[in-house]
Amino acid sequence: MKRYLIVWFIGLPILLVLMPAALVTLFSPLSDGGTDVAAVAPHTPSSNRPKIEVKVYRTNKKTVETVPLETYVEGVVAAEMPAEFEIEALKAQAMAARTYIVRRLSEKAFGDVPEGAHVLDTVKHQAYLDEQQRRELWKEQFDWKNGRIRQAVQATAGVVLTYQGEPIDATFFSTSNGFTENAGEYFEKPVPYLKSVASPWDIQSPSYEKTQVMTVADLEQKLGVRIAQEAASGGSWYRIVERTTGNRVGKISIGGKEFSGREFRERLGLNSSAFTMELQDGKVYITTKGYGHGVGMSQWGANGMAKAGKNAEQIVKYFYQGISLEDCGSVLKS
Repeated sequence: MKRYLIVWFIGLPILLVLMPAALVTLFSPLSDGGTDVAAVAPHTPSSNRPKIEVKVYRTNKKTVETVPLETYVEGVVAAEMPAEFEIEALKAQAMAARTYIVRRLSEKAFGDVPEGAHVLDTVKHQAYLDEQQRRELWKEQFDWKNGRIRQAVQATAGVVLTYQGEPIDATFFSTSNGFTENAGEYFEKPVPYLKSVASPWDIQSPSYEKTQVMTVADLEQKLGVRIAQEAASGGSWYRIVERTTGNRVGKISIGGKEFSGREFRERLGLNSSAFTMELQDGKVYITTKGYGHGVGMSQWGANGMAKAGKNAEQIVKYFYQGISLEDCGSVLKS
């Protein structure tokens, strides 16, 4: 018996370390180690690629700035992902960011921005930092951080993610609860390439688990419900009606009303729709797992995959199922 116990205590830590890598190997479209993006993407030589410019609405200045596509992508990656992340994760982020704006340019979907602009510089679209902002933010660390961002963008220059020849809706977020989410279960519109996949690496994120506290009165006001009586009686004061494929709250019943997990999260300002709740001394303790909507590429998951030896192409093909990599010049409509 002691021999088996020794084997168990030695083997369990090894299993926990190897499991994430095994999941990638099992589910990744390129489980043989793959090659670099530059070697597999059907690049158009930069001299033949059409000149693409992005008109960014600078929210603070209330002006529109026109910048080359790759300069814009650098600004987005710098704003959306820590420069300290693995270079392959930064490359994956660069492709997602480039795909997002190329999709907008292709569809000419500019009705939600001031006239003359293509995109906002906020998280409503994609956060964006120009070079001066990066210098002010990073100070003495500017050179090495900006160098990593530029390396990732240049290594994937022109590459976008497509599904059936069209740029995808390359949604991304910070941290999952261990799984990404089916698009149809959060945004209520199924998307074939935005399917739930395991993302066990996210446990390393500082945002993986957080507890937020509010008074019962505050919760009632934000939801437009009354739960004080149920709370005082010690009875069941809420019920999870439905869970999603990604193990988030799909529907919740509270105070005689039913909310979707997304609506509940947004009304209360929660990090995630994966949550549990407890009542103590007139306060509600809500513990969330993950940060963000959960659909598409998990940034901490991408970084974990990169640490496990996967390259950028493998990362994006894992989080966006069934996609292809193409040059933006071949998919951008005139």
